[in-house]
Amino acid sequence: MNLNAPPALPRGALRIVALGGLGEVGRNMTVFEFEGKLLVVDCGVLFPEEHQPGIDVILPDFTWIRDRLKDVVAIVLTHGHEDHIGGVPYLLKERADIPIIGSKLTLAFISAKLKEHRIRPRTIEVAAGGHSKQGPFDLEFVAVNHSIPDALAVAIRTRAGLVLNTGDFKMDQFPLDSRITDLNHFAKLAEEGVDLFMTDSTNAEVPGFTMSERDLIPAIDQVFRTAPRRVIVSSFASHVHRIQQILDTAHESGRKVAFVGRSMVRNMGIAEELGYLKIPQGLVVDLKKLESMPPNKICLVCTGSQGEPMAALSRMAKGDHVIKVDEGDTVLLASSLIPGNENAIYRVINSLTDLGANIVHKGNAKVHVSGHASAGELVYCYNIVKPKNVMPIHGEARHLRANGELAVKTGVPANNVVIAQDGTVVDLFKGKVSIVGKVPAGYVYVDGQTVGAATEDTLAERLALGSKGIVTVLALVDLDLGVLAETPEFITRGFVHDGHTFDDAVVEIEKALAQIPKKDVGDIDRLEATIARAVSRWLQRKYRREPLVNAIVVDA
Repeated sequence: MNLNAPPALPRGALRIVALGGLGEVGRNMTVFEFEGKLLVVDCGVLFPEEHQPGIDVILPDFTWIRDRLKDVVAIVLTHGHEDHIGGVPYLLKERADIPIIGSKLTLAFISAKLKEHRIRPRTIEVAAGGHSKQGPFDLEFVAVNHSIPDALAVAIRTRAGLVLNTGDFKMDQFPLDSRITDLNHFAKLAEEGVDLFMTDSTNAEVPGFTMSERDLIPAIDQVFRTAPRRVIVSSFASHVHRIQQILDTAHESGRKVAFVGRSMVRNMGIAEELGYLKIPQGLVVDLKKLESMPPNKICLVCTGSQGEPMAALSRMAKGDHVIKVDEGDTVLLASSLIPGNENAIYRVINSLTDLGANIVHKGNAKVHVSGHASAGELVYCYNIVKPKNVMPIHGEARHLRANGELAVKTGVPANNVVIAQDGTVVDLFKGKVSIVGKVPAGYVYVDGQTVGAATEDTLAERLALGSKGIVTVLALVDLDLGVLAETPEFITRGFVHDGHTFDDAVVEIEKALAQIPKKDVGDIDRLEATIARAVSRWLQRKYRREPLVNAIVVDA
């Protein structure tokens, strides 16, 4: 659907724009507009795939709100995973005093992250059942169960109606922390009338109900009991529930534990300090202390379960880490495979296998359970909430559509289910949702200290350099005549050739230079572009190869 910029927001209407999280798993950010004010719910990052070399993380596009940052009344964070909080430092660098609302653990995680960016945030702590009034938005928070403690759904009231945003959630009936999704609270909101239900779609294609975290205990216990040497566990640095299971099992099996990786050490320290992580006395020790212990008494907990190049496990796989993986070590991948990361993860698995490690992962053992509601749970919620309108969120296109189909099966009119994309503008007006336009919501790449400078063309060049090589043509040109003064030199990197590969290229360069108008023969930029284009086309035509071709012209 080709959409134009949205019209002015009608009086009494609520506008909803997802700037990330629709069509991808990550980068979650939704902006609500009412009476000239903006409310942001979540601001996360997306991790790069193989076709995005050199990129650290990918941010939501702030373009639509950049000129209206003064109108932002708050940022609500539903929970503390990177795909929901990782973009906050970059948004606060554009306006540092935006209040951040979240639960105790979520605020602790984001505050620690912001400290590294030298930003001191304004925070407002809320709990399940609590309220917060921010401008024209009346917020109410609901306990939901997820793969991290203290997750919250948020009910947003305006004069346009009541919106219930679940955040990421599932309905585990036996969670490790005994904190279940509060369906009674959902039902009370249903009695009031939910005008728009925004529901997590990540597992909408999965039938039935998501397995309980407690069901993993036997499989994890078996890994620790049967591993002949060290157990190296890789998980998200914010997955407190899973780390608790690992700590409990390590303690029972007589192993000492060391956390590896800055984010893992930081987050587990915060979780313990706030009481969300229970660590038996003397269980966790400094990494150096493990060097003198028998391998079968050691457990290491690190980051890198998604194959991230700079994470601890990836570096171990490449032999580029202080911890060296040895024959007989057991590596336990205690996280799911995020779509798009499969190749990177399997590359790490294969490298660790080559080093002699035994790899245990979701594909060969029951060591991970999703943090997201499956189809049965979503249907259950639709029947409780009885929403007038539905907008699936958080997931790829197939997940969103599957979620929408579930809503229709429970009786929501198909016309009242909106399947949106990043940047799609949705208005809730007089009890009905409709798509009214589109705003920019492209990928914003973080490349080291550079934000937004890398483009799709940049990545295409990097891929060409990595897969096809580069050819640089050094040409001495008479700028008065626009002709070659001598035979060009061809300098290559990563491009396989012999001493005669470029013999015929000189003729192509001369032909191209002869076609330049006389008024432009002294324009070095024009000459360089012409030579590069001529050589590129010639290489593609003669050798069917497409290296990146640059030209450097020197005045003869």
